[in-house]
Amino acid sequence: MKYSNLYAIATRLSPVVKSSGIEVLEADNFKMHCFQTLTGLKFLVLTDQRQTGCDSLLRKLYEIYSDYALKNPFYSLDMPIRCELFDEHLKKAVDQAEKASAYAANQSIA
Repeated sequence: MKYSNLYAIATRLSPVVKSSGIEVLEADNFKMHCFQTLTGLKFLVLTDQRQTGCDSLLRKLYEIYSDYALKNPFYSLDMPIRCELFDEHLKKAVDQAEKASAYAANQSIA
């Protein structure tokens, strides 16, 4: 059996039986956070090492995707999402996550 995607590689290499794949991958300059839905759809977010709150951001992104893409009768899977409300809510969620992380970083310094 040929495995080529990141999820398949992670589950094969994991010491945990029936691993759910990679949730966080830490590199020298960034972190990659992954959220996999029950249907197998994966959301990836690349962040700075210090970014916090990515679990809630990933769940919010899935909620936005569900509301503005999956519930849209004109949307086809694997096609670009062309919806102003989707773009607006996506930007708002990312901005809120960045502000929350910056606030948390300032609180830990004080």
